[in-house]
Amino acid sequence: MAAYPITPQASLSEILSRYVEGGELKAEYVRVEGEHSAMTVCISASTVGARVFTATSSNGLLYMHEQLHWAAGSRLPIVMCCVNRGVGAPWSIFNDQQDSVSQRDTGWIQIYCRDNQEIIDTIIQAYRIAEQVYIPVMVCYDGFVLSHTMMPVHIPDHEQVRRFLPPYKPHTILSPEDPRTINSVLFPWRRENPQGVLCDGYMEMRYKLQAAFETARTVIADTNRAFAESFGRDHGGLIWTYMTDDAELVMTGMGSIAAEAVAATDMLRAEGIKAGVVGIRVFRPFPKDDVVRAFSRAHAILAFEKAISYGYEGALCSDLKAALYGTGVNAPIHNYVAGLGGRDVKPRELAEAGRNAVALLEGQTMKNETRWLNCYTG
Repeated sequence: MAAYPITPQASLSEILSRYVEGGELKAEYVRVEGEHSAMTVCISASTVGARVFTATSSNGLLYMHEQLHWAAGSRLPIVMCCVNRGVGAPWSIFNDQQDSVSQRDTGWIQIYCRDNQEIIDTIIQAYRIAEQVYIPVMVCYDGFVLSHTMMPVHIPDHEQVRRFLPPYKPHTILSPEDPRTINSVLFPWRRENPQGVLCDGYMEMRYKLQAAFETARTVIADTNRAFAESFGRDHGGLIWTYMTDDAELVMTGMGSIAAEAVAATDMLRAEGIKAGVVGIRVFRPFPKDDVVRAFSRAHAILAFEKAISYGYEGALCSDLKAALYGTGVNAPIHNYVAGLGGRDVKPRELAEAGRNAVALLEGQTMKNETRWLNCYTG
């Protein structure tokens, strides 16, 4: 376990250090001088066969950026919590999801949690997922909104977790009797090794990582199903839904903002508007087939995001449009950037956005553009 403190992740590392110091958790707790080193420790320990963990937030995650690529390219099943926080400059210690969304192309599976029970359950699932497909997993949850919120949580039985999570079997081999170089420089083409075996080039390695991501969709869904059967809690696999069977207006998002949309849905339903929620639990690999099915009956879609891809729109909105393109799902998608830097997002504000989308369907005026919720744009 590698640790470097950064708000709002620091309390997680502190609690785990007490578990290690008190003998409740058998682990090597490594205090490092920065987040780049924290990920380096995880890479090294995972390579030699240890199960590893770390956590970070915001600029700390960005400081790891180089090593995130290295961990994924090395196909190491590292599990890391990203306690989502806004990125400087200007400085903010409060929540949005710009940190993890900006790392979506580093080769990590990303899972977003909506409450504290889902966090602990997802960490357990993350090890089983990572160790089947050999891809690192980032468990993301909103800083302060969840990290500093007290709520009842059922801690799974230790032996039950052991039965669910088999021992880690490393795919790397380190032995004095069989010395080798790990992650040597590759040429653009395939070539034979000293034993005459034709080995992959750089591009083949990248193809195999992408192929593993394609397989990961099934592994994530199967893992969630097995967890639900064993522990009695089902968090939805790749996505989760709320009142979507007859929904004409479907709201979507990741993490706690999607949970807020559930309350907004109840408000709209009380007004006779057939609203529903599709929560995107797994952002990478993107759940394209699940998304198509979930939005197949929607008349309008609202994507609420705590991040933006500068110069365009929210990354989730772009991915939704790409997933639905050519499928026959032609509902307009309205993008809302919300809650940046910890600005409060209230269910009534999400509900009002839903009313505006319904008004647009009824022929009233509303531009189909990225909108900033609860933000002065004058």
